[in-house]
Amino acid sequence: MAEKLTTFDPAEGLTSDEAIAAFMAEAFASEDSGYIAHALGVVARAKGMAQIASQTGLSREQLYRSFSENGNPTLKTTIAVMKALGIELTARPQSHQPGLV
Repeated sequence: MAEKLTTFDPAEGLTSDEAIAAFMAEAFASEDSGYIAHALGVVARAKGMAQIASQTGLSREQLYRSFSENGNPTLKTTIAVMKALGIELTARPQSHQPGLV
């Protein structure tokens, strides 16, 4: 008998603020803007897209589109969603900056 496979949804495992923070830290570490946007979309789905839409003033459709695989959210949208998710965007110096002494 063949096994039935189901699609894995990473949003299902994001049940705590710690899990969300770790998930987003990994995305930021990738330095891949598309992956970061996708990860924010996954977290938004985990929290509830309708709730995030209400908190940001954006439509659910706009959020799904912005954070889809081919989406390209604006910085304004990204910051609004991060604020609604309780995620901070911070700056720190790089541990090693090529070309600098």
